[in-house]
Amino acid sequence: MAAMRPHNMLLYVVLLIVMLALSHFAEGRGVYVHRKDCRRKCDFRCSKTHHKKPCKFYCNKCCKVCLCVPPGTYGHKHLCPCYNNWKTQLGGPKCP
Repeated sequence: MAAMRPHNMLLYVVLLIVMLALSHFAEGRGVYVHRKDCRRKCDFRCSKTHHKKPCKFYCNKCCKVCLCVPPGTYGHKHLCPCYNNWKTQLGGPKCP
Protein backbone atom coordinates (compact mmCIF):
# COMPACT_ATOMS: atom_id res chain seq x y z
CA MET A 1 0.00 0.00 0.00
CA ALA A 2 2.83 2.41 0.79
CA ALA A 3 3.93 2.30 -2.88
CA MET A 4 0.63 3.85 -3.98
CA ARG A 5 0.92 6.96 -1.85
CA PRO A 6 3.05 8.99 -4.29
CA HIS A 7 0.58 8.06 -7.04
CA ASN A 8 -2.34 9.28 -4.90
CA MET A 9 -0.51 12.49 -4.08
CA LEU A 10 0.09 13.13 -7.78
CA LEU A 11 -3.58 12.52 -8.49
CA TYR A 12 -4.61 15.02 -5.80
CA VAL A 13 -2.22 17.64 -7.16
CA VAL A 14 -3.55 17.19 -10.69
CA LEU A 15 -7.15 17.45 -9.47
CA LEU A 16 -6.33 20.59 -7.53
CA ILE A 17 -4.77 22.19 -10.60
CA VAL A 18 -7.81 21.30 -12.73
CA MET A 19 -10.19 22.70 -10.10
CA LEU A 20 -8.24 25.96 -9.89
CA ALA A 21 -8.19 26.27 -13.67
CA LEU A 22 -11.95 25.71 -13.86
CA SER A 23 -12.63 28.23 -11.10
CA HIS A 24 -10.61 30.86 -12.98
CA PHE A 25 -12.54 30.02 -16.16
CA ALA A 26 -15.88 30.47 -14.39
CA GLU A 27 -14.72 33.68 -12.77
CA GLY A 28 -13.60 35.03 -16.14
CA ARG A 29 -17.11 34.52 -17.50
CA GLY A 30 -18.46 36.78 -14.77
CA VAL A 31 -20.25 34.13 -12.76
CA TYR A 32 -18.50 33.76 -9.40
CA VAL A 33 -17.34 37.09 -7.97
CA HIS A 34 -15.70 38.61 -4.94
CA ARG A 35 -17.86 40.91 -2.82
CA LYS A 36 -15.88 43.94 -4.00
CA ASP A 37 -16.88 43.19 -7.61
CA CYS A 38 -20.63 42.96 -6.99
CA ARG A 39 -21.38 46.59 -7.87
CA ARG A 40 -19.56 46.40 -11.21
CA LYS A 41 -21.15 43.06 -12.17
CA CYS A 42 -24.62 44.25 -11.16
CA ASP A 43 -24.22 47.55 -13.02
CA PHE A 44 -23.68 45.50 -16.18
CA ARG A 45 -26.40 42.96 -15.31
CA CYS A 46 -28.96 45.77 -14.91
CA SER A 47 -27.70 47.98 -17.75
CA LYS A 48 -30.57 47.23 -20.17
CA THR A 49 -33.56 47.36 -17.83
CA HIS A 50 -35.84 50.35 -17.39
CA HIS A 51 -36.01 49.58 -13.65
CA LYS A 52 -32.35 50.18 -12.84
CA LYS A 53 -32.68 51.18 -9.17
CA PRO A 54 -34.57 48.09 -7.91
CA CYS A 55 -32.58 45.82 -10.25
CA LYS A 56 -29.26 47.06 -8.87
CA PHE A 57 -30.52 46.91 -5.27
CA TYR A 58 -31.63 43.27 -5.49
CA CYS A 59 -28.74 42.20 -7.70
CA ASN A 60 -26.22 43.58 -5.20
CA LYS A 61 -28.09 41.99 -2.29
CA CYS A 62 -28.10 38.61 -4.05
CA CYS A 63 -24.48 38.96 -5.14
CA LYS A 64 -23.26 39.67 -1.61
CA VAL A 65 -25.01 36.56 -0.29
CA CYS A 66 -24.42 34.21 -3.23
CA LEU A 67 -21.07 35.62 -4.48
CA CYS A 68 -22.36 34.98 -7.97
CA VAL A 69 -23.93 37.06 -10.76
CA PRO A 70 -25.13 35.38 -13.97
CA PRO A 71 -23.35 36.56 -17.12
CA GLY A 72 -25.15 38.89 -19.49
CA THR A 73 -28.01 41.27 -18.93
CA TYR A 74 -30.78 38.65 -18.79
CA GLY A 75 -31.19 34.93 -18.16
CA HIS A 76 -28.39 32.41 -17.49
CA LYS A 77 -29.52 32.13 -13.85
CA HIS A 78 -28.90 28.37 -13.96
CA LEU A 79 -25.18 29.19 -13.72
CA CYS A 80 -25.74 30.61 -10.20
CA PRO A 81 -27.86 28.14 -8.21
CA CYS A 82 -28.07 30.31 -5.08
CA TYR A 83 -29.00 33.36 -7.16
CA ASN A 84 -31.52 31.32 -9.13
CA ASN A 85 -33.18 29.58 -6.17
CA TRP A 86 -33.63 32.60 -3.87
CA LYS A 87 -37.37 33.36 -3.97
CA THR A 88 -39.67 36.04 -2.55
CA GLN A 89 -42.39 35.15 -0.03
CA LEU A 90 -44.78 34.86 -2.96
CA GLY A 91 -42.51 32.39 -4.75
CA GLY A 92 -41.22 34.75 -7.43
CA PRO A 93 -37.55 35.27 -8.21
CA LYS A 94 -35.72 37.50 -5.71
CA CYS A 95 -32.67 38.10 -7.89
CA PRO A 96 -32.81 39.86 -11.30
